[in-house]
Amino acid sequence: MDRGAGFGIELEKSAATAAIDGRFTAGPLHGRTVNVKWYLKREGLLDMTERAALDYYLVLTGPASPAASSRGSIRPWCIESVHLFDARQVQAELRARGVRIGTASSVRAAQWAAAEIYPRASNPTLLLRPEQAELLQHFAPR
Repeated sequence: MDRGAGFGIELEKSAATAAIDGRFTAGPLHGRTVNVKWYLKREGLLDMTERAALDYYLVLTGPASPAASSRGSIRPWCIESVHLFDARQVQAELRARGVRIGTASSVRAAQWAAAEIYPRASNPTLLLRPEQAELLQHFAPR
């Protein structure tokens, strides 16, 4: 059963499964594991794990914003962009820069841009169908 917001993801039976939220059920990513993240703002940070069983991060984000104090600001409930990161690749890139892997790992803007699958299809690994993009538009900031 597809419960992954139209992304063809079957969720794990237990929410306590470490690092993995589900598996892709079709297409070129069939059977690959995924950790789904949703951030109210895209601040360049990604909560990551070093678990070898994880293949991808699927990250839904609100508007881009600098990583700073959120005091006095709002975090709108919306989806402005979606990104698909290859877990091993992004970890290798971060390690090469000396970045710690874990909570709030700093991911460069160029990496976010290369991983984008919505609204721009920068990452050819997962191409959205027009009806998927149309559904995501319902969550666009107003």
